[in-house]
Amino acid sequence: MNENRLRTGILGCGSFAPEHARVLLELNDQVELSAFCDRHEDRAAALSQQFTSGTASVYTSPQELIMDAGLDVLISTLPPYGHSGEVEMAAQRGIHLLIEKPISLSSEAAWRMVAAVEESGVKSQVGYKFRFGTAVEALKRMIETGQAGRPGLFSARYFANALHSPWWRVREKSGGQLFEQGTHLLDLARYFLGEAEAVYSRQENLFHQNISDYTIEDVSATVISFKNGSIGVIYVTNGAIPNRWINDYRFVAQSLTAEFTDSNNATFYLTADPSRAPQIISSERDVLKEQMLDLIDAIRTGKETRTPIREGALSLDLALGAFQSSQVRSEVRLA
Repeated sequence: MNENRLRTGILGCGSFAPEHARVLLELNDQVELSAFCDRHEDRAAALSQQFTSGTASVYTSPQELIMDAGLDVLISTLPPYGHSGEVEMAAQRGIHLLIEKPISLSSEAAWRMVAAVEESGVKSQVGYKFRFGTAVEALKRMIETGQAGRPGLFSARYFANALHSPWWRVREKSGGQLFEQGTHLLDLARYFLGEAEAVYSRQENLFHQNISDYTIEDVSATVISFKNGSIGVIYVTNGAIPNRWINDYRFVAQSLTAEFTDSNNATFYLTADPSRAPQIISSERDVLKEQMLDLIDAIRTGKETRTPIREGALSLDLALGAFQSSQVRSEVRLA
């Protein structure tokens, strides 16, 4: 076994923590799953038993986890309302970070995290895993090399129909469906088209008005104007097919149209040369695993990760701008 494995702990033992634990076990030649932390001790203990036969330490205090577990890497799966300075504390201790999205509920808190991480010099990765899809990577290369031509339009949808966890249904805890789920699509729009200059969004609760604790939108449509002149259109609903999560996207540039069924699979039409057959990209890549491998590589080599914490703050600000627009019912200019 590699003695230079990175000691890694998971903070927050809710529904997504097991996926991160699975990835860590698959990478056990490079990382050691050392600790679980949750305010409910039984949840942390259950994951320790499930994934490490009880050898991983169990904590209920994030501060004790950070101070006492001897971690090299902290994976935070806390919901956006659950952060309480642990990112800043970990960075100050020299602990590298993988933080699930969205990284906060407020821009001010997000940029405090960014400052702490960047000042410390630790590596960070925000959980926008779709950036690691095979088809997404292929399109990004074509944009960067100029093969796609001038970008014009990115459209994407996120369709679901589930009540999810109780906290998710509360605006003050999740930020809403666009904010918490559709953020993946907002991030991809930025990844392909660059920074936005304005956003207009309509967000309504049409299907869950009879549920007293459902205070977020279940239908939204958002139009984004980018600084390069391109346009993004994101539409999201929690009133679609029950227990199915659909996210797909379309991209149109001067020389390329791309139709994605997900981040790994797409058909590219090279419209500048209609005689060329469509290019089909098909993959079953584990994007969560690739995301972790990218962080490990950054720690080992000193390079930047694909999605450092600054990217998380920028995508957060776009989501906040969209919500502000939905409240004032007019376009919001972004800084």
